Amino acid sequence: MFTGLVEQVGRIQSIEERDGYKVLTLTILGADVYAEKLGDSIAVNGCCLTVTRRSETTMSFDASHETLARTSLGQLRNGSLVNLERALKAGDRLGGHMVAGHVDAVATVRSIDQLPGGWNIWVTLGKDLARYVIPKGSIALDGISLTINEVKDEAQASHVRLTLIPATIEGTNVQTWTPGGIINVEVDMVGKYLERMALPHFSK
Repeated sequence: MFTGLVEQVGRIQSIEERDGYKVLTLTILGADVYAEKLGDSIAVNGCCLTVTRRSETTMSFDASHETLARTSLGQLRNGSLVNLERALKAGDRLGGHMVAGHVDAVATVRSIDQLPGGWNIWVTLGKDLARYVIPKGSIALDGISLTINEVKDEAQASHVRLTLIPATIEGTNVQTWTPGGIINVEVDMVGKYLERMALPHFSK
């Protein structure tokens, strides 16, 4: 479980392709060493991955075929910046919202309006996720907990507007986002649970 509050940014150092999966090795940008031990869970751009190797300055993860097919991790290149967050500990403050680290889909950055004091960003989601997004609701984009300011629904897609403050832009990989770019999205899990419970099979 995560909160969507990015703790640090990492840079992809190498990507090794193996039979059906890739080994992602990244360098930690900063003084902290993230993984306390092998097997720790780290959210990498919002995708929960297991640490398979570590050093004082690097961590490595095995990204399966399923993960590469359903997230934006397959598009990472050497030098790409990624958002990092350690798993939530019992008793920690939940400063963002409940994030599982299970990416629902990828979204497309539609536009970025760089305004004084922050950025307005429009992101396009597939129609299958439209029912889970509401104005002033929560969403995780590349692992960042954000508040939805506006929703515009169309026949085949929905567009959401978010406003990012300078601290978020400077402390995450948002600075590398560009119109047309692909990012990971995880919608609020509460809405998915409520929908499942409301299905006729479970309401009998």
